[in-house]
Amino acid sequence: PMRHSLGARAARFFTTFDLKEIDMRFRSALLNQFTWIWFCLFIVCSGVTSISLSAAESEPDRPNILWITSEDNGPHLGCYGDEYADTPHIDGLAKQGMIYLNCWSTAPVCAPARTTLITGMYPTCLGAEHMRSMVKLPESIKLYPQYLKQAGYYCTNNSKEDYNVEKSGEVWDQSNGKAHWKNRKQGQPFFAIFNHTISHESKIRNRPHTLIHDPAKVRIPAYHPDTPEVRHDWAQYYDRITEMDAKVGKNLKELAEAGLTEETIIFYYGDHGSGMPRSKRWPYNSGLQVPLVVYIPPKYRKLAPTDYQPQAKTDRLVGFVDFAPTVLSLAGIKPPQHMQGDAFMGQYDTKPQEYLFGFRGRMDERYDLVRSVRNQRYLYIKNYMPHKKYGQYLNYMFQTPTTQVWKKMYDAGELKPPQTYFWDTKPAEELYDLQADRDEVNNLADSAEHQAVLKELKQAQHKKILAIRDLGFLPEAEFHSLADGEAPYLVGQNKELYPLRQILKMADLASSGKPSGVDQLIKGLSSQNAAIRYWAAMGLLMRGEPAVAQAHESLLNALEDNSKSVRCIAAEALGKYGTQQDVDNAVDTLISLSDQKQEGVYVAMLALNGLDKLGSEKVARVQDQIAKLPLKNAQLDRRLQSYVGRLVERLQEQQAQAAEK
Repeated sequence: PMRHSLGARAARFFTTFDLKEIDMRFRSALLNQFTWIWFCLFIVCSGVTSISLSAAESEPDRPNILWITSEDNGPHLGCYGDEYADTPHIDGLAKQGMIYLNCWSTAPVCAPARTTLITGMYPTCLGAEHMRSMVKLPESIKLYPQYLKQAGYYCTNNSKEDYNVEKSGEVWDQSNGKAHWKNRKQGQPFFAIFNHTISHESKIRNRPHTLIHDPAKVRIPAYHPDTPEVRHDWAQYYDRITEMDAKVGKNLKELAEAGLTEETIIFYYGDHGSGMPRSKRWPYNSGLQVPLVVYIPPKYRKLAPTDYQPQAKTDRLVGFVDFAPTVLSLAGIKPPQHMQGDAFMGQYDTKPQEYLFGFRGRMDERYDLVRSVRNQRYLYIKNYMPHKKYGQYLNYMFQTPTTQVWKKMYDAGELKPPQTYFWDTKPAEELYDLQADRDEVNNLADSAEHQAVLKELKQAQHKKILAIRDLGFLPEAEFHSLADGEAPYLVGQNKELYPLRQILKMADLASSGKPSGVDQLIKGLSSQNAAIRYWAAMGLLMRGEPAVAQAHESLLNALEDNSKSVRCIAAEALGKYGTQQDVDNAVDTLISLSDQKQEGVYVAMLALNGLDKLGSEKVARVQDQIAKLPLKNAQLDRRLQSYVGRLVERLQEQQAQAAEK
């Protein structure tokens, strides 16, 4: 009876689908016990297939996303109005898409900038602002490709990563020179990056090179001297941009030939400003502004921001910290709360922001701390270490002919402002009108008519520092010590370990550029918090000989501080402005902290920087000890461990030059 009942149901099933072409004799045969079993299996499989197809049809159509990136180039492109540039492929993309006129890389150098991209967070709160400073992330923080992969995207990176944070778990489906969107499963949406290195700093100075762009026609910024070497470097830079543009064209052609252009949202952007000195590494607009061209095919215009129009330009402020939440938003994924940027397109698009924020930390072997912020028109820069020159000697930067001839002319007294500024110490504050002063050489910080905008931007910067709990006000060695192998971010979020308001107050006093406040700085040297003591010592160093004399006893005591970073700064202050006995004590303190295997690489770099600032005459007696310092530490990244060697080499060069004189 059951068999006949199910047979009847089967017959009704066929009737429901009105399959008249099925022979009635076949219907009857289905009532046979064995045939009926096979039929039931068929029905089940058909049902599964129907459900699967139904689910696929109900799933939202997701765009492919292609990022094409280039290294070390600002918006020196034809589509940005640069008539000297030759960039037909990017210009062609811009004619189909939209140009962002105000995009910032957040950091003016590769590794911190790429850290911003991969995390959607400011590296300054992660302990990752410093060049080659590999740090851990909390387990709760994932990198944006991991969210895309969870959502079914095939994620590839071809091929540079260069992050300052450790990866946890699988981040990419493929990340190497062979990574490509074509390796995905059929029908799988992809997120793919192609990174072009031909415009990198190292490629604008390699010789021999036969110029294509006429060096006589290149525009020289006001801060650079007009010499054949400078013109050659700038012209070669434009040659490399043309070569990079051809590679972008190849990526676009490959996409078109696969019939995927109208299925793919395309970003083209640079990773920070040009590789020329005073662009790369400095958080001016010249170091932070990058080209950004976005194409959204008609099929996905619903994901476009309200101001999106083909062949258009937007002055909306966007930065690298916004890219991760934006790509998640385009994929229909709500950005996680830990991301500090704002999506500027997609399902979770936010309103345009008022400000962009940038930063500068340790660059290779040299320490610095700079924060910058801009609105639509003005750029404000706060130099927290104004006693340091802009153009501190960086081994890598000095390989560029422009840097060499520029410094040589400065030393010979052959330059006039603004070409001299780069080799001088910094003012405490800088303010530039980006509309009237494209080269950022006319500092308006002391202009009476600009005090309102200076105050506005200064307050915006302070608010951001406190909101993200910027970790940069802890010495690098200090936050690694406090983290004790865990994520420095957690140190920054701990208000007891890191009382940021009080530390920032001392850092502001120290770097105010004013001679007052010595009593407060001396009091700061007795604080229970090492970071406050560090900034108190730094403030006395910045104020020079009178302040060091007034704080003499406190600074001597600081040579025994339990924080090695405090010891380094106190020693530099006494060694630079104290008595001969102070110099001897200072040199002994600094040389004792210069062994990277014993003291760690961050303390060693800080100590060697201090010795360098004292000059060759004062450190001559420890020359043999300097020569015996370990230059490598196999436990470190090869690039990070090279920085100590560069500082040692520099100290030895200065000794040799002094001996010749």
